[in-house]
Amino acid sequence: MRAVDIIQKKREGKELTPEEITFMVRGYSEGNVPDYQVAAWAMAIYFQGMSAKETAQLTLEMAKSGDQIDLSPIAGVKVDKHSTGGVGDKTTLILAPMVAAAGVPVAKMSGRGLGHTGGTIDKLEAIAGYQVELPRETFINQVNEIGVSLIGQSGNITPADKKLYALRDVTATVESIPLIASSVMSKKIAAGADAIVLDVKTGSGAFMKTLDDSIALAQAMVDIGTEVGRDTVAIISDMDQPLGHLIGNGLEVEEAIATLHGKGPEDLHELSMILGSHMVVLGKQASTTEEAREILEKTIADGSAFERLKQLVQAQGGDVSMVEDTAKLPHAAKRIEVLAENDGYVSSIEAESIGIAAMLLGAGRETKESVIDLAVGLDLRKKVADEVKKGDVLAILHVNDESRVEESKQRIIQAYQLSAEPVEEKPLVYAIVTKDGVQRFV
Repeated sequence: MRAVDIIQKKREGKELTPEEITFMVRGYSEGNVPDYQVAAWAMAIYFQGMSAKETAQLTLEMAKSGDQIDLSPIAGVKVDKHSTGGVGDKTTLILAPMVAAAGVPVAKMSGRGLGHTGGTIDKLEAIAGYQVELPRETFINQVNEIGVSLIGQSGNITPADKKLYALRDVTATVESIPLIASSVMSKKIAAGADAIVLDVKTGSGAFMKTLDDSIALAQAMVDIGTEVGRDTVAIISDMDQPLGHLIGNGLEVEEAIATLHGKGPEDLHELSMILGSHMVVLGKQASTTEEAREILEKTIADGSAFERLKQLVQAQGGDVSMVEDTAKLPHAAKRIEVLAENDGYVSSIEAESIGIAAMLLGAGRETKESVIDLAVGLDLRKKVADEVKKGDVLAILHVNDESRVEESKQRIIQAYQLSAEPVEEKPLVYAIVTKDGVQRFV
């Protein structure tokens, strides 16, 4: 078998055999297939696509390239959740304890962020003492004991994917749906979940800017899950404006805790309920999403979801008092208001620009070497459809280092688009994708 023949076959739009895909992935991982041939192969995939079987095989090979987590010692159906990323997206901090309180074990490995704001692991580190790394046995025992654990990803999960992604990044082949889908799903499969709920963002602050592209990506990931025997559901959710009001690591922990108390922003509560309901159904603790939602709403009302968060923090060495009293979380030294320059109604908020504004204050990483300030970020006071008068507060900056404040303020002002006429709120969820097809709501 020769790499050049496999490249040519894919260039001509033919379906590759499992053996050919294995040859390319393992060959690249082991240094037997050079990067220039894999770059040519990735470009052929970019233009010709892959079938569901090809994409599933690519996913499995990347999952097999490193550590694979065996969650079988954990009782029950283990359901994982993955978001394709967005500004203000702190749903994992709500879903993990809430779904665990509903009887579904959550054994989750999350990542750090590179870009707008930190990832779930960065946010958890705003809680003093929280251990993001646990020995495998401790991780499994903790889930069996309290139903939940949130840790950082193992350094050796899907090394083939890391190597291939780095190559795609410099060869203009990132925006390929089969390659994106296999990259995401290889990590989920290596992490050992029985079922997967995907939150696929769409809009200005998302990787996929259009609804059609978002649905295509969701379908590809659901097809992979189905091919490899994992129940998979994808929710297409809005990222044409940030989720919730608070953006930044400690701030997002604070907003997640408010949501677990039933006092969070409506959009964050609603999306958490939708995602959580599908997790509970896949976890076999409810037969319908309506029944699952009732269970989840009860965990908020009776305090059991918040109690489970406290158990999680305590089990992983965190300071529980910071969860009980969010005033103890990291807080920035200064608050600086960003004022509206015109009257109108908010028609859209460029989510990516808001994310960059937060990063400029230190809430995210510009480079891999950047150090996140867990205290800083933004509080958005106006959302889409809100009326704005000149001089109203659009947002409040939470600042320690003032060197880039003006740049951040300008990003925010430019991100807000105002209309002279009242506007309707945007839908929160546009579609749900399952193995049975696509249910569109718009």
